Amino acid sequence: MAQKPRELTPWVSPLHNWGYELRELRNLRRLSLRALAKRAMVDHSHLGRFERAERMATREQAAQLDSALGANGMLLRLWERIGDEPGHVANQPVHVAKSSVDLALAMPDQAASDDEGISVPCRLRDGSVVWVAMNRRALLRTGVGIGAAAAAGIGSPAFADSGAVPGLVRKARAASAYGSTPVEHLRRTRRLLIDNDNLLGPWHAVRATRDHIQVIQELRREAKGVDRRDLMELQTQYGEFLSWLYQDLGDPKAASYWLDRAMQWSQTVGDQDLTTYVMARKAQLAGDVADLVDVVDLAEAAQSMARPRSRLAAVARTYEAYGHALRGDADESERAIDDVRNALDGAAADPTPWGVWLNASYVEIHRAQGLEALGKHDQAADAFGAAIRMMPDGYHRDRGVYLARQAVALAGARVPEQAAAIGMHALTVAEDTGSGRITTELARLDKALIPWQREPVVSEFRAAFDSTLFHETETEA
Repeated sequence: MAQKPRELTPWVSPLHNWGYELRELRNLRRLSLRALAKRAMVDHSHLGRFERAERMATREQAAQLDSALGANGMLLRLWERIGDEPGHVANQPVHVAKSSVDLALAMPDQAASDDEGISVPCRLRDGSVVWVAMNRRALLRTGVGIGAAAAAGIGSPAFADSGAVPGLVRKARAASAYGSTPVEHLRRTRRLLIDNDNLLGPWHAVRATRDHIQVIQELRREAKGVDRRDLMELQTQYGEFLSWLYQDLGDPKAASYWLDRAMQWSQTVGDQDLTTYVMARKAQLAGDVADLVDVVDLAEAAQSMARPRSRLAAVARTYEAYGHALRGDADESERAIDDVRNALDGAAADPTPWGVWLNASYVEIHRAQGLEALGKHDQAADAFGAAIRMMPDGYHRDRGVYLARQAVALAGARVPEQAAAIGMHALTVAEDTGSGRITTELARLDKALIPWQREPVVSEFRAAFDSTLFHETETEA
């Protein structure tokens, strides 16, 4: 009997990510280790160690494997991230030995194990706030306060040892007893997870979403025909949603990882709208991390893939508008926003399910973000306020994100008391949901308010925000 392949854990580190992707692509191409080794001219024993993250490939080997597997540069990009892996802070009080830049991004996934890394907001001795990687056991020993625990997601279902996948598989298979099918059951579950995320934030959905991706992969083993294709489409949708959860947690590396997976999976489905949507999401993520090189290019690529005058084309144009603002091009940014406004009526009639949240409020939010990036703080604050008032009910977490961004704009406009008051509202949402996006914006606000730190309202906000953070401590030499 053949030996069962070792279970891989792509969330442990970028090296594990790379090995996992290598095995996934090899299996997708139905190649054995020896067949791939011959095609890529790499020793087959090394390939096995690459996949198990026991050995790191050279750049030349990574490029050869990328070419042999037709990965279009994905394996090489993932290989390049291995050298960017930051250090861990583990089994000790929070101590940061590297620079703030090195620590700004943490591990590529928040894992369930006590010994695996999660990202937490930490104030350094110089007063700045960065995200650092710690393990859960160390966090629990620190006796953190309620605010910091909520921000780190400690005690949430995301960190419970799941063990739920076999039961979830049985439940999906038994859907016919309820007059349903496994695919319909999984579609309903995804909708419930999305609603849960809107109200409660990402920590309450991330573990269940990861579990259901494993459920779908298990069901695909025995599915045929249309069912197999529908399951692959669902797997892509769950992967994109998981990327969004990690994006909201403030972990762009994990978000990028799952978007890459979703893009790969979407290619096998053959649904152009689905692939276009994932491409547009990649543009959105590039904007979130202020990637001046990729954001406009990815948005334009999504528009070229989208059907003319479709909602997806308008969504991508929205992200392009913000990209132009990040680049300092106010005219191009405003022109793009005007195009989207003019397209809203037609986009509303689009029968496809993608980007249904595109409305006047969403467009105004991106206009406000662009104005803030361009340094037009007064206009940005007013635009954020107008957009927040237009928001539909139920978007509790997103409202917190936009309140935090409005507060940053108000601080830039030198209205500190109003900025601090609105920041307190956003902080409440951050503590309720564990949204890393809100925490990141509040860290910007905290820094922007330093000139007015003696003002009572400002002092109250900064103290409340500080209580939600971990703190760098001195360690013995």
